[in-house]
Amino acid sequence: RQEGELVKLRRARQKMSELFPLTEEIWLDWLKDEIKMASESSEREKVYELFERAVKDYICPEIWLEYAQYSIGGIGQEGGIEKVRSIFERALTAVGLHVTKGTALWEAYREFENAILETAVPSPEQQQMLCSQLEKIHTLFRRQLGIPLLDMEASYAEYEEWSEDPIPETILKNYKKALQQLEKCKPYEEALLGAETPKLAEYQAYIDFEMKAGDPARIQLIYERALAENCLVPDLWARYNQYLDRQLKVKELVLSAHDRAVRNCPWTVGLWIRYLLAMERHRVDHGIISEMFEKALNAGFIQATDYVEIWQAYLDYLRRRVDFTQDSSKELEELRSAFARAVEYLKQEVEERKLNHPIMLRENICMACSYLCWRIGSLQLWFPCCRAHGDTQHCRKALHRAVQCTSDYPEHVCEVLLTLERIEGTLEDWDAAVQKTENRLARVNEQRAKAAEKEAALAKQEEEKAEQRKQARAEKKASKKAKKPRIGDKRKADDDDEGEWGQEEEEQPSKRHKGDGDGVLLEEDMEVETGLFGRSGPEKPDRPANQKEKASTSRKDIPKVLHDSSKDNVTVFVSNLSYNMADPEVKLKELFESCGEVAEIRPVFSNKGTFRGYCYVEFKEEKSALQALGLDRKVVEGRPMFVSPCVDKNKNPDFKVFRYSTTLEKHKLFISGLPFSCTKEELEDVCKAHGNVKDIRLVTNRAGKPKGLAYVEYENEAQASQAVLKMDGLTVKEHVIKVAISNPPLRKLPDKPEAGRASQFAVPRQIYGARGKGRTQLSMMPRALQRQSNPVAKAENGMVQNSPATSSEPPEEPKKMSNADFAKMLLKK
Repeated sequence: RQEGELVKLRRARQKMSELFPLTEEIWLDWLKDEIKMASESSEREKVYELFERAVKDYICPEIWLEYAQYSIGGIGQEGGIEKVRSIFERALTAVGLHVTKGTALWEAYREFENAILETAVPSPEQQQMLCSQLEKIHTLFRRQLGIPLLDMEASYAEYEEWSEDPIPETILKNYKKALQQLEKCKPYEEALLGAETPKLAEYQAYIDFEMKAGDPARIQLIYERALAENCLVPDLWARYNQYLDRQLKVKELVLSAHDRAVRNCPWTVGLWIRYLLAMERHRVDHGIISEMFEKALNAGFIQATDYVEIWQAYLDYLRRRVDFTQDSSKELEELRSAFARAVEYLKQEVEERKLNHPIMLRENICMACSYLCWRIGSLQLWFPCCRAHGDTQHCRKALHRAVQCTSDYPEHVCEVLLTLERIEGTLEDWDAAVQKTENRLARVNEQRAKAAEKEAALAKQEEEKAEQRKQARAEKKASKKAKKPRIGDKRKADDDDEGEWGQEEEEQPSKRHKGDGDGVLLEEDMEVETGLFGRSGPEKPDRPANQKEKASTSRKDIPKVLHDSSKDNVTVFVSNLSYNMADPEVKLKELFESCGEVAEIRPVFSNKGTFRGYCYVEFKEEKSALQALGLDRKVVEGRPMFVSPCVDKNKNPDFKVFRYSTTLEKHKLFISGLPFSCTKEELEDVCKAHGNVKDIRLVTNRAGKPKGLAYVEYENEAQASQAVLKMDGLTVKEHVIKVAISNPPLRKLPDKPEAGRASQFAVPRQIYGARGKGRTQLSMMPRALQRQSNPVAKAENGMVQNSPATSSEPPEEPKKMSNADFAKMLLKK
């Protein structure tokens, strides 16, 4: 365009518009260039065709306004006025309800009609035409004042000034009603104006508001406005198409929206499946549906399961065309050949694309089995439930009742019903089953959410009660400690107590906890407390006094870290530091002073006085603590330092420090098999050839050593999918790397034993005391059960085996029996 090569530019734009929808800016530039070159009537017709293509990609008020104004230039041709009016009416239908940009279109339409009125000559012959033109302008004013648009007050004042007659009461009533509706819409419009692109959350709130109002035209317009700015969001297209399929059901509108959806997001298999169902629903020709299916196969899906799903949808469509009352038909043969082609395609084509996956292999087997079922002509083999009930109708009724009644696992029942309708039912049965299962699962999820809230409230109450009990015990312990006599004070005892016992209580040795002092019990104390050496045990020399003093001194020198939970907002927790760090307070103060003024650094030491690798850093201001979180994973003395918020996990058990996503991220890649020597810069040089790289994270262990793994984030899904196809299997420093879309597996948490239930097999040590089971603790098992039931084993091959009592070998332990073994014993006759 800069070089003035408009012919080449036209061809380039034409080719691009065939592949992708064009944005509003590209269309306006193209249209303005074509308008400049259009001088003859034939060229004007080509511009009209170009405008018709432009208004189909997205709903854009500027394009419609440009279209209407350009059509005014052809008013001198035959039927020119009616053509301009037709374009204006179509524009009002498409974008006349646009709250912020619709007013310009209404004003342009009125200016056009006013221009026609001014050109008319006031004569008796044209009196009827003048009255008709005045009525058209009146009608435009009244229609506009009944719609909530910005600057409605100015339009109303203009109508009052233009009209010679007073405004009718019905028009005034509609105007006030539109003003009230505008006040409701203003917060959403202001949110859109103040939000940053892509404004997806703001548009979703606006859509929910219009859905409650229930005006189909306004709902359609707000969806189109959202899609103009979020055209690459598949979920938004899916929700819009679902609304059109279930509510409006206008064939041209529905199919146009589905076609635009797959053009904008061709990599999303769900949009293609919805498109095929919509064409079948509106009885589109079979050849067109088959062509659309072939386009879907060439769309370039990312996952192998996407190809299985599109094939499955197409085979379901072919199955619904078959009349199974006939032994043989053209449709049945086409279905069989499609099954054979599907198996072959998934075997060869998908493997060539390097998309083979364990799920893919399983789906291939299922599809092959399905094909065999079709070959033998038995539809009942597909669904055992149908065979059990005798026919499909009984099974369908039972499943519909099960969907409504099942509460333990409704997702499974819904899946079974959808499988039945996909295999056996018509398209109407499928649509009804989809709506029913969606409604049922929505109610189930709502009930589960309420139950979870109730459970959380009960858990909170239990925590509060436990905290109260803990506080009460602490207060009781403190009061008992205050009443306890100090060492050196004379013990005050009642005369009754001394008379009863006859002697004073001996002072009990204090309990020693693991980790206190030297971390071990003195042997003398062990002799007295547990009697390990017996009465004649060897005597040990006393421990030197200086060693005891040294131990007590080391315990006194260890600083105790007491954290005030009220200062959590200005404190960060620093961990994964080197244990050999000398003077951690000075080192960390130099590091964190860049974030703000440090109030205190409290490193944590072990009982032996060694640094334990973590500490608390307290700042003067909260913003300094938030800024310090940016130092997370900074390398300090060869190790990545972890910086996290200071949160009490006992009060916040759901708090997670892990800051990376654990779900599917289509714009991010997971790379494995990298050499340990690969740096971030070297990996970026490899990845940036396939798109704009936003971030690269090399995975390391706690010591900062690389693990040969990396996460690479691109700007969008398309660049990431392209990089997967190009980089998977690439050799980097003699290492073959593997590249996939980032989708971490779910972490399986260990099952926690239920509180209050003892283990079935493990016997707690506390049952027997500190020394284990003593001779004085009698077994409560009857003697009859303790004896061997078979003292002499039966003969094998004519030889009699020795009994366990007489055999020199130790007897074997009896085999433990499971629940199934006990059931066999009970059922044995």
